[in-house]
Amino acid sequence: MRSGRPICWRTRFERSLEHRVARFYLKPAAFLGTPIGFDGQVARLAGGLLWHSAYELIETDGQRRASKRLVPVAEAAALPDEVQPILQRLTATRPTLELGARTIRFDQPQVAAILNVTPDSFSDAGAHLADPDAAAEAGVRSAGEGAALVDIGGESTRPGAEPVWEGDEVKRVVPVIERLARAGVAVSIDTRKAEVMEAALAAGAGIVNDVSALLYDDRALDLVVRASCPVILMHAGDPRDLHRHTLGPDPLLEVYDWLEARVAAVEAAGVPRAKIIVDPGIGFGKSLADNLALLNGLALFQGLGCALMLGASRKRMIGALSKEAPADRRLGGSVALALNGAMLGAQILRVHDVPETVQALHVWRGLRDQALTGR
Repeated sequence: MRSGRPICWRTRFERSLEHRVARFYLKPAAFLGTPIGFDGQVARLAGGLLWHSAYELIETDGQRRASKRLVPVAEAAALPDEVQPILQRLTATRPTLELGARTIRFDQPQVAAILNVTPDSFSDAGAHLADPDAAAEAGVRSAGEGAALVDIGGESTRPGAEPVWEGDEVKRVVPVIERLARAGVAVSIDTRKAEVMEAALAAGAGIVNDVSALLYDDRALDLVVRASCPVILMHAGDPRDLHRHTLGPDPLLEVYDWLEARVAAVEAAGVPRAKIIVDPGIGFGKSLADNLALLNGLALFQGLGCALMLGASRKRMIGALSKEAPADRRLGGSVALALNGAMLGAQILRVHDVPETVQALHVWRGLRDQALTGR
């Protein structure tokens, strides 16, 4: 029996997005390796390791893009009044997350390790289902390899996956979370169900990661507000059918609008924006072209003023671009997408292959550090 009723998400969000009004969007562009020697000509993105020298100003007429142009950072003060708040959010440092004894900073990209306790996940089905000790050991190992966070889920969200009763989901994840928490590992709970969220938080999880953006279960938003915990809001096709395609011809702006509306609603309910993380939902209700547009345009989402999570690890799109490579042969593509995300401002990279991704980020960080010497 479900702990809550599904929300009428279409009434609240999909219909409003069908009547989009003319507006401006601002996407950081023309990234540079260093700000040294470019005083007044570059801006730092979200307090991280990226500097850019221009903005792509996109104007829509309500239904489609009407125009776009590059505006130098030095001329940002002359941008329309409507985008001045976006400018402030683009440059604002993302607050750290305090998770008990663990602190997660966003001045550089962080890695979240995927830990599935399910029989049917597309990548590692059943590997840790009946052995919480082994699952916890895998999570501790990921933390030792450099993951700042372990994201644990007890229900597969792959296309065609069978729904899981929340009681079974609780039994799968809670013993693992308790063990990870005792080991001092920062944990997020990947679930759409309020009862699972509540049990996971009580067991020691510190973050709720909801692929339905708190729209699947009508108790979820209130629970997160009362728990005063950070929350990850992901865009999907439909909170009850995550892979239903709902996007039109401009997926980047549509997903931005949807997440903007959802962030506003969750913030209005009582969750500070500083505790909201957004995820464009690569692979959920999206075509290959949609996914590529989102990945190329990731920097736009920094205009929401929230930390950005990217979960593209081992996704089907990698197979589609590489001779249909199966999930366990997608390491190269996964690392490539993670680095692309880092170079466009993603603060959290949700991955299966922790040591390889961490190593890639260490090399990327070395390149950034050298550039900052000005030589």
